[in-house]
Amino acid sequence: MVDIREQVREKYALAAINGAGDAGCCGGGGSCGPSDEARVFGAGLYDASDLVDIPLEAQLVSLGCGNPMAVAELREGERVLDLGSGGGIDVLLSAKRVGPTGFAHGVDMTDEMLDLARANATKAGATNVEFHKGTIEDLPLEDASVDVVISNCVVNLSPDKPAVLGEVYRVLVAGGRVGISDVVAEDHLTPDERAERGSYVGCIAGALSRQEYLEGLTAAGFVDADVAFTHQVADGMHGALVKARKPEA
Repeated sequence: MVDIREQVREKYALAAINGAGDAGCCGGGGSCGPSDEARVFGAGLYDASDLVDIPLEAQLVSLGCGNPMAVAELREGERVLDLGSGGGIDVLLSAKRVGPTGFAHGVDMTDEMLDLARANATKAGATNVEFHKGTIEDLPLEDASVDVVISNCVVNLSPDKPAVLGEVYRVLVAGGRVGISDVVAEDHLTPDERAERGSYVGCIAGALSRQEYLEGLTAAGFVDADVAFTHQVADGMHGALVKARKPEA
């Protein structure tokens, strides 16, 4: 478990230092999708109009597999948390959506990414953001402190996904929402077959199946869970939008 986390940390650190947004997903290292032309990872998955005023440095290290803004439906005044916030692109986009009365938090375990994200926030003039050091299995936020949790191609990298989903449930207010982009496997693929299609740090081997995701969300206490495939990233593996809701008190 520690070895996987350290591998991920190393890849993210290199991506932050090199600005290698085209090195592959989740910090680079090997092929993550069927082709570069498919644009299955990175800032190309966002609408160009959304990226206005987002620093280029944040866009270059956008290594995700989708756009969580497409499912999060953020509203003015909401408090948002981005899991594995990297160079800060989704935190900065969230900060724009929730406006000056809202707030956007990012959590990342990599010092180099945190430094880059804070610099990008300064360049963007974003004052309603904060980046915290921590792991997504042990979030450094208080209970019931955010309205929405988002993430972009990071949950698949965790060696303890039940802990992640449990922590997401804990920090959400009653009625809070989850809007996640992630790599998800078709249900027929075994863990070994997923590993044949790509590495853990390449966002493939550690991906849950659609049914496993739904069961994990339900076990954590969420309702109205849904996992919708958006585009193929490998044979039987897809970028997907994941949503769920914490029940009202």
